[in-house]
Amino acid sequence: MLVGIQHLETRRAVKRLQREKQLVMEPLPLELPADTVQRIASELRCHPTDERVALRLDEEDKLRHFKEHFHIPKMQDLPAIDLSLVNKDENAIYFSGNSLGLQPKLVKTYLEEELDKWAKMGVYGHEVGKRPWITGDETILGLMNDIVGANEKEIALMNGLTVNLHLLLLSFFKPTPERYKILLEAKAFPSDHYVIESQLQLHGLNVEKSMRIIKPREGEETLRTEDILEVIEKEGDSIAVILFGGLHFYTGQLFNIPAITRAGQAKGCFVGFDLAHAVGNVELHLHDWGVDFACWCSYKYLNSGAGGLAGAFVHEKHAYRIKPALVGWFGHELSSRFKMDNKLQLSPGVSGFRISNPPILLVCSLQASLEIFKQATMKALRRKSILLTGYLEYLIKHYYNKDTADTKKPFVNIITPSCIEERGCQLTLTFSVPMKYVFQELEKRGVVCDKREPNGIRVAPVPLYNSFHDVYKFINLLTSTLDSAETK
Repeated sequence: MLVGIQHLETRRAVKRLQREKQLVMEPLPLELPADTVQRIASELRCHPTDERVALRLDEEDKLRHFKEHFHIPKMQDLPAIDLSLVNKDENAIYFSGNSLGLQPKLVKTYLEEELDKWAKMGVYGHEVGKRPWITGDETILGLMNDIVGANEKEIALMNGLTVNLHLLLLSFFKPTPERYKILLEAKAFPSDHYVIESQLQLHGLNVEKSMRIIKPREGEETLRTEDILEVIEKEGDSIAVILFGGLHFYTGQLFNIPAITRAGQAKGCFVGFDLAHAVGNVELHLHDWGVDFACWCSYKYLNSGAGGLAGAFVHEKHAYRIKPALVGWFGHELSSRFKMDNKLQLSPGVSGFRISNPPILLVCSLQASLEIFKQATMKALRRKSILLTGYLEYLIKHYYNKDTADTKKPFVNIITPSCIEERGCQLTLTFSVPMKYVFQELEKRGVVCDKREPNGIRVAPVPLYNSFHDVYKFINLLTSTLDSAETK
């Protein structure tokens, strides 16, 4: 009954958004996840929590073969595993793609190709092969277009996320006595917070007065879109830049990027996004939404490996209006770059923000993953993700909602929004029992997720390599964990 009520509330919330004609990022699927689960259970004549439902969902999953493109860790290789609780030869339940994506099998092949080229021909590798080292980053730009919804000339693959944040803010944040604030969400990822703080200090501004942080309402975990828009409307004349995370790393909330962008620009603000937890997770249409600038890392949902090559976006409308504050050799037009006359011919747009030659080994690992995305398509991945995470949510709410009749029974709270348009694949869970105990017991049982202070465990079933049966098995392991907590 409780699941049904929450399901109805989700429908009402979506209809309310549509009535208000807010620009939402993705259309509602024809069938909500709970409806799909219940329909299949009815067809199979079993309870929605039955294992057969998960197996049927996997049978109908047209993307299920993509997991074969990845190395999935085995139980026996995990450092925190308790081998007495698991089958050592089974795959781990890897729900940590929001922190570090799994390794595509082609990474090793592509790395060996470049290492072999280096060994055999040395410096000639700069100009020959399928990844000439001088233009290595540019050879894979086309694979990013659909993932972020941008033109190739609006994208650069360079540096790390925080470096790109600094480079972009140096050019977009030009404070005046009247317009001097940067707007961000509460408890933003440290990269965003530290970058904004240091940029304000660089301009000699008072951080407390210039760093405008929007907090959720009292007693709520996530921000309401209407509250964000209200702050922009009231204070927009004093805000120079809005820099939000596209998706909040802790709560898993997906912000309404187009609505925030339109509201900010209507007040004369530049609007940018840190898409670290959104890229490769949800559909993005940066060009069509008119976002001014954005950046992202690539080692989470884009599976490029720890410290992988990051990305940046500058809308084409700024190609000749916004120039980099700091320039380097690789921001110079390729056609005359090697004349070495020290007369800068700056590449227009985001390409001019590049500082140094591309790290070809990082290009290799990113290419291996982006090619998989090209085959799968973001639209299909997002469609599966909605159902995959919806199935996880359905089972958690069925088993672990707070039981007023049994106050000693452990319960699980999902702080991530229930509305599918306001989240990606991640659910952040809090518990009535100590979070650290739950996390340690899940690790012993081969579940790879992560904990985040103050009290959340983040679980992220990734559509490229996670299955519905993974979700089913996770729930069984969570039950075992909570049962042990209850008897402890």
